[in-house]
Order: sequence, then structure tokens, then C-alpha cells
Amino acid sequence: MELTKCLVLGSAVMFVGASAQAADLPVKAKAVEYVKICSLYGAGFYYIPGTDTCIKLGGYVRAEVGLNTNALHDTTNTGVAGAQNRLRNYYTTKAREDLNIDTRTATEYGVLRTFFDGALTWTSGGYAGTGTTAVNGSTAYSGAGVAGGTLGVYYAFIQFAGFTMGKAVSQFSSPWVNYPANNFDGLPGAGGSVTGVNQFSYTAEFGQGITAAISAQDQVQYNTTNIWNVSGATVAGLATGAYGANDIGGAWSPDLVAMVRVDQAWGLFQASVAAHDNHAAYYGADETTGHPDDKWGWAAQLALSIKNLPTGAGDTINMSGVYTNGASRYNFQDLMTTTYAMYGGTGLAGAYQSVGLAGLSDSVFVAGSGQQLTTTYGVQGGYTHNWNPYWNTGIYGAWAAVRYNGTAKGYICGAFVAGLALSSGVAGCNPDFNYGVVGVITRWTPVKNLTFSADLAYSMLDQKYASGSTVTLPLQSAIAKPGAVYELKDQNALTLLIRAQRTW
Repeated sequence: MELTKCLVLGSAVMFVGASAQAADLPVKAKAVEYVKICSLYGAGFYYIPGTDTCIKLGGYVRAEVGLNTNALHDTTNTGVAGAQNRLRNYYTTKAREDLNIDTRTATEYGVLRTFFDGALTWTSGGYAGTGTTAVNGSTAYSGAGVAGGTLGVYYAFIQFAGFTMGKAVSQFSSPWVNYPANNFDGLPGAGGSVTGVNQFSYTAEFGQGITAAISAQDQVQYNTTNIWNVSGATVAGLATGAYGANDIGGAWSPDLVAMVRVDQAWGLFQASVAAHDNHAAYYGADETTGHPDDKWGWAAQLALSIKNLPTGAGDTINMSGVYTNGASRYNFQDLMTTTYAMYGGTGLAGAYQSVGLAGLSDSVFVAGSGQQLTTTYGVQGGYTHNWNPYWNTGIYGAWAAVRYNGTAKGYICGAFVAGLALSSGVAGCNPDFNYGVVGVITRWTPVKNLTFSADLAYSMLDQKYASGSTVTLPLQSAIAKPGAVYELKDQNALTLLIRAQRTW
């Protein structure tokens, strides 16, 4: 027993001694991962520690106010804004934080890239009628609560081996999208999708700045205006510029887009085309009523940018022209309205006020008929001049036309004359219209990446109903307009957008 105790105690002493000596030995420290600059893809990229992937964070904070509008993305051309009365906001404010995340990794197939851009936005609300027919008026405020707001996912895509998969700017659009020189969102005359559209695209690079792309992209959300079943037209809808029931069927085919671009030191030239499937629902309330056959529309656009102008360093001209048939969104981009009801004064005896009514569609039909495609065409352009490193001014303009064929006019005018008692009858009925915008913007950048701007835009609705014509509109409680006789007349609106933006 004594021998056993001695052996156990001896072993313990030896173990403690060995441990003490081991504790005195130097231990290799774990390597510290440092954030390193990644110079492969330009300024602002860093390696994600422990990987060969580079990342860049960016974004902006924006504060802005729009005057003489009930929304910041367009002018006073519809709803309570177009009513020009006490229900609309004379100003609208917005605050936004935008965040984008760009990651890139070099692979044997080229750069693997992911990109995300999202915006947290707070916009002041607006008033709208509750639709009550009570003697006393009643309104509802549409604003969100304190700490409310919206989250917008603008871009979320993967790029690999020439493919772009996810939500990105349409391959149809020019690099400046809807903004040849402006901040104002309501310009026609070019393809849009500034907030991105889901797509599957392939882009080939041929060198010398020449690229080409083909794409299949989502159509219902971004690239469809209205498919009007005029047999479903209502007096209430006609009074807002809706010439029928919007009879869009489910998404049957994506829009197909092709683009060729030449990008050089002098500027840029781009040609793009798109095919758009007009897939209507049913003539009536159920599938037994039948439906019109699908009809493909199309759009084509030419865009040109000229740089290095003799007027000053950094001065630029951007312009585009577009023609569509059955694909109107590629002219009247997705931030614009598709029905117009703008009110104003009148000097016509017996008329309560004047109104400009107009509606935009991809196609129209009546029960038992085929679709009649709507034709549009338009242009836009802008010139930006830099006075010095701190100040610049842009002037811009856009114009677009909407034209219905004879058959479509017959459908629309039959409903319009009967529903709104057009005084000039079918002979004075013409649903065609033009829409134009001209504007000027001045920007001041006192320090790098901080810009203050003021953008003044004048919008014009040129309707084609016979001069002196009147319509009888029903009571419209939502915009507080009485049932009365109104003169059909061209309308216009002046909007001022003031913005402060810090980009980082």
C-alpha cells in the first residue's frame, strides 16, 4: 500500500512539473486578419477578410420637397393632384436612405459580381376623399404613422460569365434611363425601369467599346400599361381617363429585348428593340365568355450621348427617340401615370370648370373582337453645362404622342359619347393625345458628394377632343368634384422639386 501511494504521488508531481514547464514555452499566436484595399475594381473596394472577394459599400441620404404636386415622381395630372383643389398637397416631402452592396470575385470565367441596392423611404401622405355621399364632406389622410415608411428593393442581381440574373435596369434603357439632365421623374420619350426589372440577360463584349445584349424580362409589373376591354367601361372610369376595364391576363411570356451599344470617349450610341406579348383576360365575368387572341407588340429606341463639348469641361448632351406599337411602357416609362384627369378654369358659358381627359393603353378591344394595338412615339433630351466645379445647369425636354387606330377610336368613342354625353358627338371625339415636359435644373455642390438642386418642370397635356366640347361628369366624391358640365380643354402644370443629397 505504501508503495502504491508513493507511485501515485510521484506521478502527480511529475505531471504538474511538466505542465508548468509547458506553460513557460512560447505559443504561436493566431494570425490577425486585416482589411486590405482591393485595387482590381476601382476605388472603394476592400477584401472581405479571409476571402478573395472584394466588397464596396455605397449609398446616399436624400431630403427633398416637391411643390405643386401630390407626389414626388410625377406632376399634378391625375387623382386629387389633378383636381387642383383643397384635397391635394401643395407640397410633398420625402427623406430617403439608400444602401448598395457590390461584391466581386475573380474566377476563371471572369468576374463574379453580386449587386444590391435598397432604399428606406419616408414620404409625407396625402388627402383623399372617402367616397361618402353625405352632406358634410369627409376625407382620409393616407400618411403612415410615426417611424413608418417603405422599403424599396431597386436592384438585386448576379453577374457571371456575361449573364445578368435578377433585378436590374432593363437592357432596353439608355444609361441615363429617364434623366437626360433632370431630377424630375415624369419624362416620357424613353424606356424606363430606373428601379430595376427582373430579367435573365446575356451581354457580349466585342472590344473597342462595343457591346450587345439579349434579355428576357418581366413584363406585367413594369412593362404593361392597360389592356382595355371597352365593353367594361364605366362612367366613373371614363371620368378619370380610363377607357375600359383593365383586362390584363396572367403573365404568359416575358418581354424579349435586344440591344447594341457603342461607348467611346466622344460619347455613346445605343439601339434597342423589345417585343411585348399582350395577353388579355376574358370578355366577361368567367372563362365561358371567351377572350381575344394574344397580340405581340414591339418597341424600338435610339439613344445618343455626346461628351467633351466645346462649351465646357464635363458638358453633356443626352437624347433618345422611341416608337412603340402595343408596348407603350417603353415610351411612357413606369414612373408615369396611364390615365390623365387634369382640371382647370374655363370661360365657356354653362361649364363648371375645364378638364383634360386622356388615357394610355397597350391595346383595346370589345367583347367578341380582337385586340387593337396602340401606337406611341416620343423623344427626350437634355443638355448639362458646368459653370465651374461647384455649379451646373441642365435644360431638358420630352414629348410623346399616343395614337389609336380607327377601330379602337370607334370602340372608345362609342363609350365616351354615351357615358359622358360628349357635346360634339362622335364627330368631335378623338382619344389621341400628346404629352410634353420642359424644365431647367441648377445644382450646387459646395463640397464633394454633397449636392443641392432645384428642378423646375412644366408639363403639358394636349388632348384632341373638338374645341369647345363639353362632357357631363358624375359626382366624384374621392376628389370632391361635383356632377356637372365640364369643358374639355388642354391642361398644364408647373412643378418645383428641391433636393439635398449626400452621396457616400
